[in-house]
Amino acid sequence: MSDILWQPSPERIAQTRMEAFRHHCNQRHHLALADYPALHQWSIDSRADFWQAIVEFFAIEFHQSPTAVLREGPQMPDAQWFPGATLNFAEHLLRRRDDALAVIALGEDGQRETLSYRQLAEHVAGLQRSLKASGVGPGDRVAACMPNTWQTLVGMLATTSLGAIWSCSSPDFGTQGVVDRFGQIEPKVLITCAGYRYAGQVIDQTLKINEILERLPTLAQLIVVPYARPQAQVHDYRTPAHVALWDGFYQAGGEPAFTAVPFAHPLYILYSSGTTGVPKCIIHGTGGVLLQHVKEHGLHADLGPADRLFYYSTCGWMMWNWLVSALAVGSSIVLYDGSPFHPHPQRLLDLIDAERITVFGTSPKYLASLESHGLQPRVSHDLGSLKTLLCTGSALSPQSYDYVYRQVKRDLCLASMSGGTDIVSCFVAGNPVLPVRRGEMQGKGLGMAIEVWNDAGQPVIGEKGELVCTRHFPAMPIGLWNDPHQEKLRASYFSLFPGVWAQGDYAEQLAHGSWIIHGRSDAVLNPGGVRIGTAEIYRQVEKVPEVLDAVAIGQPWQDDVRVVLFVRLQDGALLDAALEQQIRQVIRANTTPRHVPAKILAVDDIPRTLSGKVVELAVRNVVLGLAVKNTDALANPQALAQFRDRPELMS
Repeated sequence: MSDILWQPSPERIAQTRMEAFRHHCNQRHHLALADYPALHQWSIDSRADFWQAIVEFFAIEFHQSPTAVLREGPQMPDAQWFPGATLNFAEHLLRRRDDALAVIALGEDGQRETLSYRQLAEHVAGLQRSLKASGVGPGDRVAACMPNTWQTLVGMLATTSLGAIWSCSSPDFGTQGVVDRFGQIEPKVLITCAGYRYAGQVIDQTLKINEILERLPTLAQLIVVPYARPQAQVHDYRTPAHVALWDGFYQAGGEPAFTAVPFAHPLYILYSSGTTGVPKCIIHGTGGVLLQHVKEHGLHADLGPADRLFYYSTCGWMMWNWLVSALAVGSSIVLYDGSPFHPHPQRLLDLIDAERITVFGTSPKYLASLESHGLQPRVSHDLGSLKTLLCTGSALSPQSYDYVYRQVKRDLCLASMSGGTDIVSCFVAGNPVLPVRRGEMQGKGLGMAIEVWNDAGQPVIGEKGELVCTRHFPAMPIGLWNDPHQEKLRASYFSLFPGVWAQGDYAEQLAHGSWIIHGRSDAVLNPGGVRIGTAEIYRQVEKVPEVLDAVAIGQPWQDDVRVVLFVRLQDGALLDAALEQQIRQVIRANTTPRHVPAKILAVDDIPRTLSGKVVELAVRNVVLGLAVKNTDALANPQALAQFRDRPELMS
């Protein structure tokens, strides 16, 4: 059992919303649930009662009441949640009308804009009227290629208030990446920025926008937010659609109206990474997203009206959708647009103190970068407001756990989470009432019946296998775009174990309830028939000071598979025989001989998606001479060239 690095005090536990919810369930249903494991077991054994308790605890308001909580068929995916109910997503995010800050929007250039809850509602009301006048109604798609600004949030809320469907990418997507996504869903409206900033540079989007417009024939309205290009004019854009600048398109003011839609009405379209083909268009339902997010924000992140939530994310990553839902529990949200390291590595740490952030979200890569820069936030910053550090995107190494508690803050809930775009939420979640153990995620999210199954479809504890969810949950996607018979949906999530959701993660559930994610199932290595998660190797390589980053793949070799490890080294470091031996010794000493790479090769950069995930499959395809179909999904596609035609891989 790993060391406990943080344990909530009894006083802290008593003040959490998780504890208040447990008492609510005990009282409401005459139960005696003594702790979180008992609460979780009840949440999956009595799902109808549990999700109704979420509705009650968070005061979810239905325009029309449901006829039941859950009607389900013999196996997944065949469920109706809250049939007959109607509601509106934006209405729940705009329930406050006071002068408390709803949004703090910050740019890397130092710009700071704020909106109170009252002002946010007034902007939504104004944009809603103009969108409605442009013909936007239930089921229409409004797409956005926008930075992480308050205008993007207003666009989403105005869209969903009308029962229309919101879909967003970030401006760092290339032309093909945007078209591959929005071209499938045929939006009626596109909201885009004329230019954006990153790492001190201003990027003019005009040429790219015009290339995109040529390939969106259904577009009726283009709305341009000048943002980093204030000189933008309507005539810069070539399209038969109506074109308007943001400030001239609507007037803020009044009260928004809210269109009631069915519980399973489409809310968002999100996209798979698209590194192995055209991205899947994943449709998420209104009620499912709302209930899952208030549960995760209010209970697992312990957010309420006194809190400020920050998560570093672009608008093309599901964590943006997750972040903004914190408005539904009355919290303030802090939006940041730009590089996390500009003009200096402490930029985001400065925000914690300046904006009194209580819950701060980031990626393992960011924490590793802070450590590599030798930063000591506990010395350089106050961090008095910070109570929780959220982390997701990939597996968090044990060394990063050590760094957080050694150099960031000791009294802190480090909540490493795992879920995905597929459910726009978490399967494995943080928990304010449970301890944090070194290198381990705290445990299962409420209402999520997750297990680890071996190849025979049997649940296992303390063994590695597939992360599955065995029972319906409301945040399951309601479908994929252009998949009327759900054939693609079933193939994507229910083909490995029929009737059971397989997430595609190679995972391990430990006896004391913690979880470890060992990598993506489709990237699992298989030397000698032994399954190895790539994260198992990365955790060891990160211990070698000379190594900044790494990617491991399996290369077919002599009727078997051999492990090939590519490493990006610190400036001035050399991959000589001594360093290769050190890397192999660290891996062998902490794993098994099967994990030790047959080849270790140096590269200048490691390709990652725009949300920061290492793309093992793309690297493997390049090594094997196969096509990488969607390089626009990568933040640094040029890095792939280093893996092509390497003579070292021929022997």
